[in-house]
Amino acid sequence: MTPKLLTASLLASALFTGLVMAPVMAQQDTYTPGIDRAQQTIDARIQQGVASGQITQPEAQVLYQREREITARESRFKADGHASVQEREQLRADLAGLNAEVDRMLSNRDRMRGASQANSTPGIDRGEMQIGQRIDEGVRSGRITAREARRLHQREREIARHEGRAKSDGVVTPQERQRLRNELAALNAEVNRMMRNRDSYRHDGR
Repeated sequence: MTPKLLTASLLASALFTGLVMAPVMAQQDTYTPGIDRAQQTIDARIQQGVASGQITQPEAQVLYQREREITARESRFKADGHASVQEREQLRADLAGLNAEVDRMLSNRDRMRGASQANSTPGIDRGEMQIGQRIDEGVRSGRITAREARRLHQREREIARHEGRAKSDGVVTPQERQRLRNELAALNAEVNRMMRNRDSYRHDGR
């Protein structure tokens, strides 16, 4: 083979290799197996909650809508062929928030048992949902980091477990209700503090 033919052959080989490897590299850049598994797990837990009666159909629709929003956000992040570290962190935080909400609903055993008024905590449930939504909003707006969101959602899940234990005997006492309100107030104050601090930082940085 002449030098010219050899050079042309090597160039063609390199070009072909590049064309083959480019889709592979792009696929790796958008490969999110952990996030995908978390989405599948949450979806399965919602279905189980509906089947057991712990999650109502209207509640499931709200959860599925949030799940679809996260999936749509993931698709947008991957549209350019690259899911950045920050984008992956946001998706993890979004999923942690959704999972915390599922935990809260599954912990309310009174839905399955048809509990009495003494075991009903609608105000506390609304407070938990609102705080979860504010955390997610803070992540999307950049006022709460993904790491901070995971810590906040962990506290949210702890409150949900405390609520579940309080309801386990069929009656939530005034003391238990007050403790749950105090825990929610403390968590809400922490969310407010983080969002204000980030707003102040942005303002000072201008």
